Amino acid sequence: MSAPTTSPTGTWTSAPVTGDGTTLGSRSRRRWRAVRWVVWGMAALLLAALVLAVMRPPGSVIPYDPENSRPDGSRALAQVLGRQGVQVEHVARVADAVDAAGAGTTLLVTPAPFLLPEQVDALAAAEADVVLAGADDGLLRAVTGDQVQRTPWREAPALPVEPGCDVPAAVAAGPSELQPGLEAVGPAVTTCWADGQGASVLAALERYGRSVVAVDDAALLRNDTVLTEGNAALALHLLGAHERLVWLVPDPADSTVETSAPDPAPASVLPDWFGTVLWWAVLVALVVILWRGRRLGGLVAERLPVVVPSAESTRGRARLYRRARSRGHAAAGLRAATAQAVAQRLGLARSTHPDAVVDAVVRATGRDPREVADLIYGPPPADDAALSELARRLDTLESEVHRP
Repeated sequence: MSAPTTSPTGTWTSAPVTGDGTTLGSRSRRRWRAVRWVVWGMAALLLAALVLAVMRPPGSVIPYDPENSRPDGSRALAQVLGRQGVQVEHVARVADAVDAAGAGTTLLVTPAPFLLPEQVDALAAAEADVVLAGADDGLLRAVTGDQVQRTPWREAPALPVEPGCDVPAAVAAGPSELQPGLEAVGPAVTTCWADGQGASVLAALERYGRSVVAVDDAALLRNDTVLTEGNAALALHLLGAHERLVWLVPDPADSTVETSAPDPAPASVLPDWFGTVLWWAVLVALVVILWRGRRLGGLVAERLPVVVPSAESTRGRARLYRRARSRGHAAAGLRAATAQAVAQRLGLARSTHPDAVVDAVVRATGRDPREVADLIYGPPPADDAALSELARRLDTLESEVHRP
């Protein structure tokens, strides 16, 4: 409805008044207060993610990773190999490494203390030339066929030691300070940098038509020690023998063993009669839906199982208004009920203009027109006390109109 007001000339005019006394700005502010903590929380999370993304170090932080530029990484060696024409393929899953390591490639296995027995067997069966760097005793024995094993810990040589073998990579590397810790068990193994007690740094052998080279100390791969003595030459000769190098840095959480061969099509494992049964089931389901589906028709009046007293319904709605602090809606409901009651008592139609309603009430009660307009079409109350006072005054006005 519209609230009647007076113009400077004394005539009644109508001004729009909302039912709950709110405006677009007040509603926007109320909604903002309701969701601002959620918005601020999301903004804080986004800011934290942005800070973490900016502060995240470039590349990897995994030891011996070819993308890791930190001292324990191997980015320097991988970049030099790439400039020499070697295609370096970094993998973290054993299954991917076995798939990629075919004949004519080199498979590098960095220190991997968490491999499963099945994964060790899969690496031992790879067709590529294998280079083991810092392998544990289980992987070392499996790949070399029990021809090389680890020896108890020994102190590193005080001075660089000559290779003492004819392995091309060792001859190119020359004197080395790598940590010894390998022992040859079979006669087909060539050891380099061996001391008098049989400890060696490198062991090489031919097995199943491929070469297997084990280096006990993986320091030749690290960025901080790759330039020590002949480490760089040894690493480049071992890993650059083929144009393709598969660099395995095992993920401790990896438990896969099977290779990534293409899975059979789902239809190939189903029986021949499955398609016929499936279409028959679809047809039966459609028939059941058409048979038992709800058919929309005309509205049918249904008696309520429980009759709720009007006083109880009124009190419930009032409690809802009070809990929501919706004094404007409550006042609008009270005023609408009063306007309808007095209009019906005075013989006015429901579509009667507010000005006519006010004039009729003024004639019936003798009240001031401004007071009547303020009661029936005024602004919403400011607090609960004002709402109670408004209800009392509306009841008084309605009783005066109904007075004979």
